[in-house]
Amino acid sequence: MEMHQVRYFLAVAETLNFTRAAELCNVSQPALTRAIQQLEDELGGLLLRRERKLTHLTDFGRLIQPHLGQLLADAEAAKTTAKRFLSLQQAQIRLGIMCTVGPARFMSFLASFHAANPGCEITLVEGVPARLSEMLLQGELDLAVMAQPEPFNERLDVLPLYDERFCIAFPTGHRLDQQNRVEISDIAGETYLRRINCEYRDYLTDQLRALGLAVRVGFQSEREDWIQMMVAAGFGVCFLPEFSPTIPGVRTQPVSGPEVVREISLVSMSGRRFSPAVMTFSRAIRSHDWLRSGVAEAG
Repeated sequence: MEMHQVRYFLAVAETLNFTRAAELCNVSQPALTRAIQQLEDELGGLLLRRERKLTHLTDFGRLIQPHLGQLLADAEAAKTTAKRFLSLQQAQIRLGIMCTVGPARFMSFLASFHAANPGCEITLVEGVPARLSEMLLQGELDLAVMAQPEPFNERLDVLPLYDERFCIAFPTGHRLDQQNRVEISDIAGETYLRRINCEYRDYLTDQLRALGLAVRVGFQSEREDWIQMMVAAGFGVCFLPEFSPTIPGVRTQPVSGPEVVREISLVSMSGRRFSPAVMTFSRAIRSHDWLRSGVAEAG
């Protein structure tokens, strides 16, 4: 069954005139007649009866008409949806975001992307790197923005976006607030607050051990807001990425000796074909000036 056959039949069923139906369909009358006869042969029954100048639907034609009408409507709706999707008028993008990536750094990029592509709807999915990687591999995400100290799965493509230093976070008025330079060794004797979802958690712990520093873990939590509230309340100190938003009462200083830096990357499934919307997003995030964005936000 061809859609043009369905369209021709419905035109005749509406006009009850082969000549007028052919004009509406912009086709010759013989071609329209042949197409309807082919449709009747395929369906196995007579749809229309022509008696001199009178044309009318058979009982079989009246029975089939609403089904073919719905078929044509669904086909047109599918074509419209596809056109809107391919022209970025109604397109979905599923973006994974590592839960420790601060949102402020992305606001200027997301604002410019949305302004240029208002028809794209972006769904942000938060998670730890292992979970986001698994979702990429399973096709549940289109792209992900994340970092991890160990290499990514070999099936994933990784494009670096920007570097981010780790800082020591401490309460206002803390002794570290008076120092121009903070080294990892400066937290010796401090109560350590562990951010469980930090992808560099074990790496940072290894750095402390390598320096022979014994720290007391006072609290640990998956909740970033709880950790920062405890820092502000003087419960202890923690490591925090430099572009993380901080609450009042929390101060940060980039850590040195050694400096700890993570590389924030755009990660995707290698070899996977993307929709036009995802391709547009990927090109935009690759070309965004992340260094300039970071300077603007720091100011």
